[in-house]
Amino acid sequence: MTRLRCFLCRIPPAGVALLFVGLSPCFGWGQNADRVIVNKAVDTLPDEMLSFFQANRQFLVLHAADPEEPSTPDSGTEHNSFIRLDHYGDFPFAALPHVYTAAVSKFSRRTVEMYGLLPWEIGIYSKKLTEAFQAHDWAEAKLTAAALAYYVAAAHDPFNTTLDSTGTLAGQPGVSGRFGTGLVDRYQLFFFVKPNEAAFVRDPTEHAFDMALNAHAWLENVFLADRRAHETMNLYGNEYFDRFYAQVGAILIRQFSDASTDVGSYWMTAWINAGRPPLPPQ
Repeated sequence: MTRLRCFLCRIPPAGVALLFVGLSPCFGWGQNADRVIVNKAVDTLPDEMLSFFQANRQFLVLHAADPEEPSTPDSGTEHNSFIRLDHYGDFPFAALPHVYTAAVSKFSRRTVEMYGLLPWEIGIYSKKLTEAFQAHDWAEAKLTAAALAYYVAAAHDPFNTTLDSTGTLAGQPGVSGRFGTGLVDRYQLFFFVKPNEAAFVRDPTEHAFDMALNAHAWLENVFLADRRAHETMNLYGNEYFDRFYAQVGAILIRQFSDASTDVGSYWMTAWINAGRPPLPPQ
């Protein structure tokens, strides 16, 4: 992200902070992306969990984007769906502690919240789902599973991991929407999303950081593909999207497949940590 750093070095520190406060509410994947990921995640689960999740597949798909709609305007949840990793230096952003209390101690709570809480939010919702399974509160388990799926999916969107969440700083405004919504809406019927079987997640928060780091690594590829697809064009029409998809379709499908695997893995992990309670058939 060399161009981004050059842009920032010309802005006073206070201006940088104000700039990214303005960018913060921008979310990544569109609702169709969330629904594809959650739908495929159900199929990754072991037989002991499958009946319950298959019976509630439609509920989970419909509620996958609920966290995008906070109950009150000042609820503060807008910072839960992203983490601006590149605020903390160069890849792999070793300056940022992965333990929340350590990160707050080093950078202040205000700074950590401003630049996003996504990996820690995944850890919180993983624990909440475990507690719902332990309590046999199946209604709460469904809602929490949907919210957890949303956050896990969000960690696989490269634009949820960067200061340039819209592409404006790179001179490519709207690239995040073209990638996460435009391509999905046009080509999802051609997606061959093939997740792996769910696997136990030993440390939900640490794994969430790994997901975000892996997503961030795709940013330059997406920016470059967007520029190449738009060369010699004035509009972002069908020809542009055909070109863009030809270059990044494989990245998009890979991120969807990995996201579905991880969603199922977090669901299964919460269930195992709860003691593998028998799930109701519906």
